[in-house]
Amino acid sequence: MIQVYSLEGMTPVVHPSCYVHPSAVLIGDVIVGAGVYIGPAACLRGDFGRIVIGEGANIQDTCVLHAFPDRDLVVEADGHIGHGAILHGCVVRRNALVGINAVVNDNAVIGESAIVAAMAFVKADFAVPPRTLVAGIPARVVRELKDDELAWKGGATRQYQQLARRSLARMQATTALTEVEPGRGRFAVGDVMPLAEMRRRKDPR
Repeated sequence: MIQVYSLEGMTPVVHPSCYVHPSAVLIGDVIVGAGVYIGPAACLRGDFGRIVIGEGANIQDTCVLHAFPDRDLVVEADGHIGHGAILHGCVVRRNALVGINAVVNDNAVIGESAIVAAMAFVKADFAVPPRTLVAGIPARVVRELKDDELAWKGGATRQYQQLARRSLARMQATTALTEVEPGRGRFAVGDVMPLAEMRRRKDPR
């Protein structure tokens, strides 16, 4: 049972094909599209402004999303929001990625297929151009993204779309084992690797 709270008659809307972890919290004016993954301890607080999560996006564990009154916080289709990121009153365009522990502030717009590096701070009103990498505190444009980097991002997002389906079908609460069983296997979920490792394999110098 996921933690969904109605506020003054405004109830979150969650498409039945989504996976929302039971420890995530959705409050008020939150609209979650098809095939979305929302991870453990994520908090989507639609108590002031509306939060809209587009089809196939993922909001990973411990993310916090919040908006100002009469403003929409939007993560468009295939948006990818990494562990612990904070989004406040911003827009993340289609196929963009916000890295681990990044902060995106009010009225900022992350352009289509852009990447915000881990730990970056995107200041209020900043517009990240499409297909660019931004990094730093405050975040600045580093360069345009390469085709293989965009392909890597797409693969990582597809893994989370698959995870939503896997979790809906097969995740269940249980009791921990007390020791590792003989012949313990590993998950077979594809070959997506960290972006830095992909770069090293392409250019090992």
